[in-house]
This record gives sequence, structure tokens and C-alpha cells, in this order.
Amino acid sequence: MRSSILGTALTLALAGLLPPAEAQTPTPEKSLNAQLLDFAKRGEDQRVRSLLDAGAAPDSRNRRGQTALYMFARDGRLSAVVMMLERGANPNLAALDKTTPLMAAAAGGHTEAARALIGAGADVHAVDQIAKTALLYAAAGGHVEAMDLLLDRGIDVNARYKHRLTALMWAAGSGATAGVRRLLERGADPALVDDRGKTATDIARESRHPEVAELLSGAM
Repeated sequence: MRSSILGTALTLALAGLLPPAEAQTPTPEKSLNAQLLDFAKRGEDQRVRSLLDAGAAPDSRNRRGQTALYMFARDGRLSAVVMMLERGANPNLAALDKTTPLMAAAAGGHTEAARALIGAGADVHAVDQIAKTALLYAAAGGHVEAMDLLLDRGIDVNARYKHRLTALMWAAGSGATAGVRRLLERGADPALVDDRGKTATDIARESRHPEVAELLSGAM
């Protein structure tokens, strides 16, 4: 009987119907750091807290270089952002594309999360790999409150970025009417031109945002 069973197993193995021996070995459990990142991605901050209590590193990063703080900031989870900062997470630790937790919060219009990050020392002037700042992310999304928060930290509303673009030009190109209006109220100059000689109005027209173009033309 035993030889019959062994013969059957050998036949199945040769036919490729049995998994290799290594595939049958139980896989080790994920590390605390990997679990922390999984739960942060799902927005499960209480489980993240438990993992931190168990020794997970606050600044663990995933393959994109994103930390739990980054993911919570991106999703606007204020209490989780505060928790990570209290546990020592670095507010300026950028992802592989150089975007910071503050940029992630600004891009989503999560003003209170951005405020907490700034209070913990987040650099409002940091730039990502395409030279965008948190203000440009907020402006492109038309997130007025986030823009005000950043401008109130001393950022020049007419500051020039890559290709001599301004926050107003970024907002115009994205069709962010509310953002354009607020930037104009904050003193943005619609007559400035980029390195192609284009104004914010030109950019709005090229991007097919006629309402924004009209608003900017009226401010000239």
C-alpha cells in the first residue's frame, strides 16, 4: 500500500500537479513595520497605534517611500496625523517622488492636517521632483483654506517656480476658479508671464477653462 501511495505521488509530481516543496513551507508573518503600513493604507489608525506600542517604527516606508504619516495626511485623517507626530514621525520625510506629507495634505485640501504638520515643523517651501510645493498642490486643486494657511506662513503669492510659473498659473491651468479668485484677492499678479511669455489668462485658455480666463482678463 505504501509503495502504491509513493508511486502515485511520484506520478503527480512528474506531471507538475504537486507544488514544489518550498511552496508548502509556511510563509513568515509580516514584520510589524509592514503591518503598520498596511493598516495605515486602510485608515485603521487604532491598529497602527497598537503596532507602534508593540515596537513598529513610526517612519517605516513602503515601496513608494510613503510613511504612515504621509498616508494619513493624504487622506485627511487628522487624529491619526496627530498620533503619528506625537510618536515621533518625521513631518518632512518625503516619498520617492519627493512629495512630503504636507504636499499630500495640501493636494487633498486637508487644511487641519496641514496645520498640524506645519506646527510640527513641516517645511512649507519644500519642493518635489517636478519642483512643486505644497502651495502649488493646493492652488491646482482650488483648496482655498489650505492656500490661505500656506500664504499666511509668509510664502510670496507671486513666487516663481519651475518654468517661472506662479501659483496663479497653476490654478488657472487646472481650472480652479475658487483658487484663482482667492489668489487674486491675496495679491497675485495676472500680468506675470512664464518662460514662454504666457500669462495665467493664456494658460487658462490653452487648457480650455474659459470661465477662469474671463475672470483673469477682468483682473488685468
